[in-house]
Amino acid sequence: MQLRAPAILIASRPHGETAAIARLLTSEHGLVAGYVAGGRGRQLRPVMIPGNLVEVELRAKSDSQLPFAKIELVQSRGPWLTEPLPAAAIAWTCALTASALPERNAYPALYEALAALLDAVCHAPSARGWLPALVAYETLLLRELGYGGARPDMTGDPTVLIAAFDRLEAPLARYLLADKRGDVMAARNLLRERLARIMS
Repeated sequence: MQLRAPAILIASRPHGETAAIARLLTSEHGLVAGYVAGGRGRQLRPVMIPGNLVEVELRAKSDSQLPFAKIELVQSRGPWLTEPLPAAAIAWTCALTASALPERNAYPALYEALAALLDAVCHAPSARGWLPALVAYETLLLRELGYGGARPDMTGDPTVLIAAFDRLEAPLARYLLADKRGDVMAARNLLRERLARIMS
């Protein structure tokens, strides 16, 4: 296996003393994982933030081997992680994507939608600017994985948007996160609490 592609880093976990295992979403290769030497070191720590846009190079001698990954930062989401609501939205969407998608299956529509959603979260003046994109992304994820889902009403009314967001909780938990619901849904619950404060 050998590839070089733009990617969204959606998860990173420690491995050994200084390395990390990165999970990345690419357009053409889907969800891929790689071993990042020094991923927890001072130089790469700011790069290994979920939500970051990166350029990844993966190399492995066989398909059964975890590839070695070289990661270069393209766009950082770090500045928004100090803001409670954007930080919660980024954490939830990345955790959902990392947990729900199978590895090495291409979902170009999901890649494009997630990239657009993360941009909206970071650049919209308020949650009202990105909540429709979040609801649309969750709906698209359910559809792409074969669980249907009607297109929600995308009016700008905050009450309607929150109701659409709430309706998606049950199918996400039941179909996509059944065996890992607790930890991942906790990220969604935190986001919901913060949305309630801002949009009430």
